Amino acid sequence: MKDSQSHSCCSFSADKEKKTGKKKSVTIFGYPLSIFFIVVNEFCERFSYYGMRAVLVLYFKYFLKWDDDFSTTIYHTFVALCYLSPILGAIIADSWLGKFKTIVYLSIVYTAGQVIMAVGAINDITDGNKDGTPDNMTFHIALSMVGLLLIALGTGGIKPCVAAFGGDQFNEDQEKQRSTFFSIFYLSINAGSLLSTIITPILRAQKCGIHTQQQCYPLAFGVPAALMVVSLIVFIVGSGMYNKTAPSGNIMVKVCKCIFFAIMNRFHNRSSQIPKREHWLDWAEEKYDKLLIAQVKMVLKVLFLYIPLPMFWALFDQQGSRWTLQATTMDGNFGLMVIQPDQMQTVNPILILIMVPVMDFIIYPLISKCKLNFTPLRKITVGMFLAGLAFVAAALVQLQIDATLPDFPSSTEQQAKFINMVNRSIDITAGKYAFQLQTLQVGLYRVEKRNILVTTIKIKIKSHFGDVVAKPEEGANAIRSVLICYCVAVKVGHAFDKNMSTYVDVPQGTAEFVIKNAAGSTCAFKREFGFGSSYTFIIPPTFILEENCEEHIKEVEDIKANSIHMAWQIPQYFLMTSGEVVFSVTGLEFSYSQAPSNMKAVLQAGWLLTVAVGNIIVLIVAEAATLPDQWAEYVLFAALLVLVCIIFAIMAYFYTYIDPVQIEADFANLEPEDEKKKNLEMTKKDMQNTNMADTWKYEA
Repeated sequence: MKDSQSHSCCSFSADKEKKTGKKKSVTIFGYPLSIFFIVVNEFCERFSYYGMRAVLVLYFKYFLKWDDDFSTTIYHTFVALCYLSPILGAIIADSWLGKFKTIVYLSIVYTAGQVIMAVGAINDITDGNKDGTPDNMTFHIALSMVGLLLIALGTGGIKPCVAAFGGDQFNEDQEKQRSTFFSIFYLSINAGSLLSTIITPILRAQKCGIHTQQQCYPLAFGVPAALMVVSLIVFIVGSGMYNKTAPSGNIMVKVCKCIFFAIMNRFHNRSSQIPKREHWLDWAEEKYDKLLIAQVKMVLKVLFLYIPLPMFWALFDQQGSRWTLQATTMDGNFGLMVIQPDQMQTVNPILILIMVPVMDFIIYPLISKCKLNFTPLRKITVGMFLAGLAFVAAALVQLQIDATLPDFPSSTEQQAKFINMVNRSIDITAGKYAFQLQTLQVGLYRVEKRNILVTTIKIKIKSHFGDVVAKPEEGANAIRSVLICYCVAVKVGHAFDKNMSTYVDVPQGTAEFVIKNAAGSTCAFKREFGFGSSYTFIIPPTFILEENCEEHIKEVEDIKANSIHMAWQIPQYFLMTSGEVVFSVTGLEFSYSQAPSNMKAVLQAGWLLTVAVGNIIVLIVAEAATLPDQWAEYVLFAALLVLVCIIFAIMAYFYTYIDPVQIEADFANLEPEDEKKKNLEMTKKDMQNTNMADTWKYEA
């Protein structure tokens, strides 16, 4: 999962945080007892986050009634906020509150957000007329947005703190145990993610409600909220066992100040008479030592390579939005079990557990034996290319899906259906169409005029038969009945409006319908339904209640069932996950190896920022492109990533790998003499130009 980036940085941060005065902790098998509270806390928190996120885009579409594009926009806005807030959390923890208090306070905010989300999903709160539809949708939208904002602040704010806080619990002689802890910590992240993406879609698919039974979003959000409460309680219970280090200043703030000072100093010394310096950051030498400046140079060198990376995350995070919405138009019948659209996201963590060891122990060793120089930057390039191929695969699947979807009318068109129930054929003129219907035949046509002519009778089509204008939600089957025989009453779980029933949702599988007359005689018939179909059952005037009554019932297929199986999404998930393993894990290792010893957190913040920017790119492209076909949008994203991949490959070609440890050691040896020279030069400069010295003081 994407949270793998927290492993390397936080591990190193904990290793380098040499604190004194740690109290002796209670240990079990050589491990501090306190870390077990932290691991359980992380498992529950990741379950809460990924469980909520797994059903989020479907909640937008089916509960809040937003269209696919707007649902995608809000989804990626939320994810972007989740990966922007870690910077704020790191600053708060390192500069003011410390890791423990930051985790506790932001977890409270996080929990409140989850609870608000669960409450906002209860439609009965504003369903005064008990028709199953909220009367005040603005209220639910407001609660949902407040809840998501609090969740984004909470989950992002604690992200850079929890793993590092776990590392703080170990003493200097527990290096081996600390390393094992981070492996367990990473496992808890993926275990929570995997279980939640399996369980919460199942909870969502349950029926619940006071007045009407509907998809149970309150339960799907409520369980993650409960897990977040458990997470907070478990973490607080272990409070007395923790080693809590006081905040010691944020290195990110120091880096930013150094860069800002260099820029301003260069601006004040922009005269052509002033000698130029080898690097623009060298203009910070008047205030900052050369070691820090050299470390900032190394950081900026890596951050420069990060510039193209957000495009990868722009594609990767659409697994939870566009790909989930794509699955809603596919067949989820896997024989003994039925897969919900949002459960397809579990393919990613399952493949992660398989692909990581395959890459490490099979693929990479084989490449090495072939004498190929598969450098980290080349691996990242391959990962981006694989993600592009994943979207090409998604586009091919979408083309197949589109071929099976009905051609729904646009906002400027109307849809009319004609059912001939008389015992003779009739001629119909509908707009530019002229056609003939035989007995018990159905015609469905799109016209642009309000009125159409059926022989000599005008019919207003605005509400004609109330036809569906979209695929039934989440693989359900929309069923209605037309009653032409007035001698019986039809009981199929819904009421008739005059001689026609409203559409009702019937789940996939075998459904049984019962027809009953006033005398109590009944007739039952069964039908097998797939995913996302729509049918109209016509009860003709010749209908007679008897054992084989279903032979007299005319079945009209309004919309065909989804015929493209969800298994066709597996190739695109496989390509994307392979790209993630090569891209994400390698990117973290590269960043770790090329970053200064005390600035791993800076690069961690930069890495998380690429995820946020990637989700912002989705918003920009999705809104600006306005492509009529989804497959075309997939191709556009794939093309953009391939273009960015080429640019990154060129940047990587000119990159020179460095050894930060050696560079820091060289500067450490030279530092005393350089310090004397710098002090001497500053003294001379102060004597020669007091105004210039005042300028340095002001800028500081």
